[in-house]
Amino acid sequence: MRVDANVHYFNGNQRTKPSTEASTSFSAALTAAQTDNNKTDSSTKQADFTSMTRQEMRDWANTQIRNGEMSLDDGRPFMAMTMKIPVNGGELAGAHSDETRYNFIQKTRDGIQGALSRNDEATLKMLESAMSIMQDKSTGVNIRI
Repeated sequence: MRVDANVHYFNGNQRTKPSTEASTSFSAALTAAQTDNNKTDSSTKQADFTSMTRQEMRDWANTQIRNGEMSLDDGRPFMAMTMKIPVNGGELAGAHSDETRYNFIQKTRDGIQGALSRNDEATLKMLESAMSIMQDKSTGVNIRI
């Protein structure tokens, strides 16, 4: 018995031609996607953390995680910084609708001071890690803890 990979059981003994068009279009799409990722990578390696919206911070953090430049655990403080929890206990506000620019460097400094005053070692470690990441990815803004 001989098995031929080009025989389709539904079509009997009709043979199909390998499609070079499909593989060419896939290759073109893959190349285009890689080019787009490279553009995104270069624009996300540096950020101005002193003036970002919550949505810009969330997008930056998600891109860093997606590109493997930051772990999910390292991304936790950035995601927490993008949340806006109302004081009255109402619904969470969406980051996409808030155009306010925040200084996330100062927010992190304030968080570090709060963690120190509460003796909260876990939060302190997480925020110090976030500050270190922001120093590495910053647009050259002088960041001091």
